[in-house]
Amino acid sequence: MSCGAPFSCTAAHSVSRVGDLPEISLSVPAGSIGTSSIGGGTMRGKWRAWSWWMRGVVVGLALVAVVSVPVAGILTALLVYNVGEQSEQARSRGKDAFWLGHAWVDGRRTDADIDGLAKLLAGTGIRDLYVHTGPLEHDGSLRDDLAPRARWFVDAVHTKLPGIRVQSWLGDIVQPEFDGLDVESAASREWVVTSARRVLDYGFDGVHYDLEPIRSGSPGYLALLEQTRVMTAAAGVTLSVSAPVIDPLPGLHAVGIAVADHGKWWSQAYFAEVARRVDQVAVMSYDTAMPTRALYSGYVAQQTELALEVTPAEVDLLMGAPAFWADDPGHHGAAETVAAAVRGIRLGQTRTDVGRANFGVALYVDFAATPQDWADYRQGWCVTA
Repeated sequence: MSCGAPFSCTAAHSVSRVGDLPEISLSVPAGSIGTSSIGGGTMRGKWRAWSWWMRGVVVGLALVAVVSVPVAGILTALLVYNVGEQSEQARSRGKDAFWLGHAWVDGRRTDADIDGLAKLLAGTGIRDLYVHTGPLEHDGSLRDDLAPRARWFVDAVHTKLPGIRVQSWLGDIVQPEFDGLDVESAASREWVVTSARRVLDYGFDGVHYDLEPIRSGSPGYLALLEQTRVMTAAAGVTLSVSAPVIDPLPGLHAVGIAVADHGKWWSQAYFAEVARRVDQVAVMSYDTAMPTRALYSGYVAQQTELALEVTPAEVDLLMGAPAFWADDPGHHGAAETVAAAVRGIRLGQTRTDVGRANFGVALYVDFAATPQDWADYRQGWCVTA
């Protein structure tokens, strides 16, 4: 769903905001640079005498030394986030979600698969299914032939899994990072809303947008949510979104765009703006590049706290858990597990808003989830005794 590699965090839980972190300064005595005599010459003279290659080596080593200090502090803070007791109140409220692949609506699944899904979800807290019915075309339209069995799936779930809501998962890659959907275009937004209205004709209980990567501050995305909300509210259905993680340090989203031209993070303020315009937000709290389970749990705990702080109480906040395997620079499968995610989620909820009713876990994704993923979800999140 999302990709990238966050490399930062706030301070330990006892420090409430990143702004409270102590500044780290590297200083030397006044006048010591450029005046010390070594071998009969000044440091400035020596510097000028060095080749460009030698100067580059020195600068590189200096940067490594400077960067290593805050990085060490960041990793330490993440480990601290992973420390603490998990309240028994931090358990499923019966408002969890599960992303499902396209096979459920294109004819590859059967009634027997529905029976298997019912058994899989029995006794869990899953209430919402996000079933992939896109992707959208880059102009926002939706092809007619993508989901020929959508009505069958929705009806089958309503019959065999009463109480479970089925939402239409519509997604696309977006500009400017990719040659995709332009959410800043009024015409494109109109097409997206039209597509969302069309899928409701299949009987879906909601619309779930997964448009990536939306950049922090995008006014077009907020406008799209406002336009869609008018339609979904009139129809009496849910509007939900997949959201990226929040800046672990203030302004990190701007750094990501400037350095890598990648909108990996949202500011906490922009996350709040999005949350106020939807009924449900599912945070894609995976693909973090964390190399160990402890660091990943700490990262998820921090993200849970940041999201809880700004999501309106009436909005469902769901934290994502990676029920899939990948092993690449952005996702270390041995570290990013369902068990580690659940631990972080419970720690974050325990410390921030343990009594929140509209809260849950969102598992990604059905076609990759293993029995161990399900066991970890059930034992870590669903069991209450």
